[in-house]
Amino acid sequence: MAARLTGQSVDRVEGPRLLRGEGRFTGNIRHPDLLYTAFVRSTMAHARILSIDTGEAKAIPGVVAVFSNDDFTGVVNPINIVGPPELLGSPFTALASDKVRTVGEPIAIVVARSRQAAADGAASVAVDYEPLPAVVDMHAASASDAPLLFEELGTNVVYETAQSWGDDIDQTFADAGHVFTRTFTQHRFGHAPLEGRVMLASYTPSDGRLEIEIATKRPHAVKLNLASLLNIPFQNIRVRTGDIGGAFGSKGQVGREDISVAAAAKMLGATVQWTEDRTENLQMAGHAREEDLTVEVAVKSDGTLLGIRADMVMDQGAYPMPPYPSSLFCNLVKMLIPNAYRLEAYAFRGRVVATNKCSYIAYRGPWAAETWVRERMLDEIAAALDIDRVEIRRRNLIDEDQPTKMITGPTVSGITARQTLDRTVELMDLDSFSAQQAAARAEGRLLGLGFATFIEIAPGPPDFAQSAGFDLRGELAWARLEPTGDLTIASAQSPHGQGHETTIAQVAADELGVSLDQVRVVFGDTDATPFTVLGTGGSRASMMGAGAAMAAAAEVKAKVLAIAAERLEANPADLEIADGNISVRGTPGHGVPLAAIAQQAWFAPSSLPEGMDQGIEVTVEYRTPPGGWASATHCCWVEIDAETGEIAIPRYLVVEDCGEMIHPAIVDGQIQGGVAQGIAAVLFERHFYDEDGNLLTASLADYLVPSAAEMPVIEVEHLEVEPLHDADWRGVGEGGLIGAPAAVTNAVADAVRHLGIDIAEQYLPPRRMRELLANVG
Repeated sequence: MAARLTGQSVDRVEGPRLLRGEGRFTGNIRHPDLLYTAFVRSTMAHARILSIDTGEAKAIPGVVAVFSNDDFTGVVNPINIVGPPELLGSPFTALASDKVRTVGEPIAIVVARSRQAAADGAASVAVDYEPLPAVVDMHAASASDAPLLFEELGTNVVYETAQSWGDDIDQTFADAGHVFTRTFTQHRFGHAPLEGRVMLASYTPSDGRLEIEIATKRPHAVKLNLASLLNIPFQNIRVRTGDIGGAFGSKGQVGREDISVAAAAKMLGATVQWTEDRTENLQMAGHAREEDLTVEVAVKSDGTLLGIRADMVMDQGAYPMPPYPSSLFCNLVKMLIPNAYRLEAYAFRGRVVATNKCSYIAYRGPWAAETWVRERMLDEIAAALDIDRVEIRRRNLIDEDQPTKMITGPTVSGITARQTLDRTVELMDLDSFSAQQAAARAEGRLLGLGFATFIEIAPGPPDFAQSAGFDLRGELAWARLEPTGDLTIASAQSPHGQGHETTIAQVAADELGVSLDQVRVVFGDTDATPFTVLGTGGSRASMMGAGAAMAAAAEVKAKVLAIAAERLEANPADLEIADGNISVRGTPGHGVPLAAIAQQAWFAPSSLPEGMDQGIEVTVEYRTPPGGWASATHCCWVEIDAETGEIAIPRYLVVEDCGEMIHPAIVDGQIQGGVAQGIAAVLFERHFYDEDGNLLTASLADYLVPSAAEMPVIEVEHLEVEPLHDADWRGVGEGGLIGAPAAVTNAVADAVRHLGIDIAEQYLPPRRMRELLANVG
């Protein structure tokens, strides 16, 4: 592939329509006779439902229908999440039936001719409850006498796993020179996308077809789940998604609201829309990252890592959210704690616990706790053994010239974690900082520097998926050369702000030898894109989405050259396509336009080479290539105000290797956006519940999302290394948010370690820092 566009920060294809307000957002779609919805939601975290009175709501002018779970009987099947054999689960309904288990749980859906009438109707539904004790702490929920969310399970611990790798873990610890133990607390926070969840469902009784417009990154998963839950033939459902205002791990699930809206459309034979408000989004769209990990590390006196024991407890909330089981997130952490470091032995125990809170779902780098606890431990071990923080990492990192397997199984090759660390050290000026820190301490000022080195699955090597317990061989793409000579690529990706329409078009245009405006990327339509339940996620889009597009364009090109070779009386290997013209290399003046070949393929099929069908259309499965790991080191400088507890970040640096870059500006934007969310997780964002299970952060007045003014300038430097293969574009969607919490908290720990303060939690707002500083001896 001759790179003309790939590697360039070209103007984004989707930019003009978004900047001009012409984007196709589901919430802006209007339809004749459109009906609107509002949900009646639980005001209690745990209670039995004694009665639901909808009479007053149904009498409100404009209200068309009010549905509760009883009305959905025979129409909507119970939700049952599929997972590993050890996963305990109890089917639950789209609308609460006998019990509610979290504040905000949908109990009824009101359908009306206006949003106001729907809201008024929802406010008029009377629900009578029998309160039950709420359990909002995952450790309390694990106790044998804790109130049970699902009595039929007999426990709130819905998943347990224990596994070990390598040498005998007990013997490894017995023989170690030192053993260090810490318990780290990872708090709960949310996604806060610009656009909440939104869905429009239209059902036609005459042909039994359900048309869905929805803000989702997994339209095929929505189709598959709705077909099963609503008893609608799979082929009778079409799901489409257009522009999406951010997701960050949300909008990939099939929510109970989505199911209820589709069911209401089916029952009414109408077009029904639901638009989530901000409180609903914060309350019920999904939370992330509530887990505690106790980590024991066995090391030699020189800091060489020998073994790790990790014990993780994760708060699932009341319900898993389809299609993925909550055990998936526990197992990703389990797989990735060793990361880019050599170990002789490793053991992991994990438990997933149900509590009366919102569902746990993916958030950018859903396994990120592994980097946070490991990198915090490395700093604490280095301090205890009086070893330089850089040296302890250099001593234990797998180097790029050591292709091997992570102790948990996945192949680790082509990684440059150590090189990113070395380059960071060159740029951070560690000696100078040490002098500045000493001088500041003499003045009573608190300066700190912290860093984190890691690799991320982006999307991981070919054997990663099966090592993690699922099968994901590659990615499909379709391509068609139009009679005009333009190229259409149908991608399994469903972008939500990452610029995939541009990046996929860049590589396809380069491969075929046409201009960017001659490539159209089709996405987000289950009738027009390859089937996949994964869609966009796991940093797959660059290597897998663009790789599949490149492979499809290459097959189109091969067919084009085979046809052109006969016309030009040349060997296909001697031909090239440049600017839409096909010629023998070195003689660009004597050629044939690509459009002429396309027209021949479509309109004169009898003239095509033997064995070639009419038209030029291809389907490819792009297999996961070797490598697939992005490597990075994050470095953060902090200054803590000893009086207010406020943490300032005067400088933040990322050195990373994501392979070759398709669009450097998009890459930098993804990294910087992830870092901003990681900083926000430490300094601003946290969800709080009271002891009765009420969410105290159900508005943006209480759930603090920082603005750009609170963020530092984030420097990004890219390593340039030899590519591993022809599509070595590794993802960067997760890394910023994986590395930032570790780098920031390590910097804070560095700033206050001399005061005897131990940083074992991730949430460090000014109030918490004042408490820690006030306890200094």
